Amino acid sequence: MQDLPSDRDALQALLDFHVEAGVDLALDETPHNRFAEPKPEPAQAKAPAPKASPAPAPPRALPKAAASAPEEVAGMAREQARHAQSLEELEAILAGFDGCALKFSAKNLAFADGNPEGRVMLVGEAPGADEDRIGKPFMGRSGQLLDRMLATIGLDRSQVYVANIVPWRPPGNRTPTPQEIAICKPFIARQIELASPEFLLCLGGPAAQNLLGIKDGILRTRGRWFTYKTEDGREVKALPTLHPAYLLRQPLQKRLGWRDFQALRRALDGRE
Repeated sequence: MQDLPSDRDALQALLDFHVEAGVDLALDETPHNRFAEPKPEPAQAKAPAPKASPAPAPPRALPKAAASAPEEVAGMAREQARHAQSLEELEAILAGFDGCALKFSAKNLAFADGNPEGRVMLVGEAPGADEDRIGKPFMGRSGQLLDRMLATIGLDRSQVYVANIVPWRPPGNRTPTPQEIAICKPFIARQIELASPEFLLCLGGPAAQNLLGIKDGILRTRGRWFTYKTEDGREVKALPTLHPAYLLRQPLQKRLGWRDFQALRRALDGRE
């Protein structure tokens, strides 16, 4: 290594040179030529021992009723629903019913909300994530929109009764299969019969098609009055309308929903 100059000015100049070059920290009292030093042997990284994978949990076996043929299970549902003499009894029967596989993937049964003695009953398709967590229908964003729409015609949940065709949430919010709807349909039919509403509002195409037996889409049937017939022969005025979840996805269609709710208000006032 080159000897350091003894002159003070030269030392100061050398120091300034190193500072300008970015060398501003001394690691030792004497300089070292790192390029002349032997390179250290790279450390051999010890591979971690592989973790044993946990054994996959065996698939949950469904009860015999849920694994039976859909026609057979639907017959069981009709038989059990027919024996319910009150909404409370129907809910208890439905909670103990093992014929629908959706029960075993859902967290809660979302049976109903609101006032079963109200003049209006609203029926949607199936619960979503919020409804599944809380155990009541229309609790999420679509439920908040539904509450605002009811408020525009002077109603709230203390004056209406709310339910779904399928009371358990399908996994991932998928559409219920025709078999699942057929199994659950006797329960919603008995629920409507026991609640005995004056007016039935079908929220969305699946509710309108399965309850009213119509094949046209909801955009063609909304705003038109139909007749829903209970198993005991009573007739209920039914109005299909757009589902609040659809209106959240298609805000421009809200005007059609407002028209349908205004038609319901006129019917409640005896003007429809």
